[in-house]
Amino acid sequence: MNGRLFFIVGPTATGKSELAADAAHELGGEIVSADAFQIYCGLDVLSAKPDPQTLARAPHHLIGTVPLDAEMNAEKFRRAAMEIIGEIHSRGRLAMVVGGSGLYVKALTHGLAPLPGPDPELREKLNAMSLDELRSQLAELDPEAAREIDGKNRRRLMRALEICLLAGRPVSALREQWRASDAQPPGHERSGVVCGVFVYRDREELYARINERVVRMFEKGVIEEVRAAGRVSGTASQMIGLREIRQLLEGEMSIPQCVAAIQQATRRYARRQLTWFRRQTNFLSLNLSHLSHDEAVRWILQRAERSFASGDE
Repeated sequence: MNGRLFFIVGPTATGKSELAADAAHELGGEIVSADAFQIYCGLDVLSAKPDPQTLARAPHHLIGTVPLDAEMNAEKFRRAAMEIIGEIHSRGRLAMVVGGSGLYVKALTHGLAPLPGPDPELREKLNAMSLDELRSQLAELDPEAAREIDGKNRRRLMRALEICLLAGRPVSALREQWRASDAQPPGHERSGVVCGVFVYRDREELYARINERVVRMFEKGVIEEVRAAGRVSGTASQMIGLREIRQLLEGEMSIPQCVAAIQQATRRYARRQLTWFRRQTNFLSLNLSHLSHDEAVRWILQRAERSFASGDE
């Protein structure tokens, strides 16, 4: 982590990609994506990858680098990102981490929670349980986690149950302990190596941007993109809109119903992202609804240059 590192984080559809690309271009920096779905190769429209013009503004890393059928997690991301950040610093350049996947960002800023690893024997037992049984048992062991986790997300339900059973403690308690922990990478707070900004927009504007982006996805051929996709991993299958478009292809809903369902799911995701990043008190907040794009870029340039020129490093 020794070297210049700047974060731009926030909810989906805020405009992080364009903002970061212009800022990185001006600063001579390189972008490391912290997006759990854009890291996959394929489903570019569905995952809202930056367009070619944005990608051309600055070097980008960890976008479209993992096969769709590969499993990903925060630890795999952290290893890949740390290696890339080290390479960027070896070139004497600024590394700019940009994304909305809170767990991936926190894996870089705080390390990872001390959670037990997977247990094959236990997983075999959990695999044999129905969704209702998984939800019911998790509600008994950890009511808070049961409320937070999507009841249809089998993978997350199983992992939460696995942690509860192996650790002998609620997973929510372990994660809260991690969130509150002062443990940081070497030199994190003391030296200011990690600094950044949490960007967001007024809720009505953000929701309008989300709704518009989903409509554009369908105009760009997202249905055919999903139809042509091969096997996807359990983690890639959590991509927002994949399940809905597959239901559309199976004739279970109409296009207008599918659009509305994805818009709603994306708005809910944005709300969860807002909640997560508001806990990241080490990042300054910037409401993009009150600034033009150029004003926001200048603000970020000033913030980054002030941080690194003032001896915070």
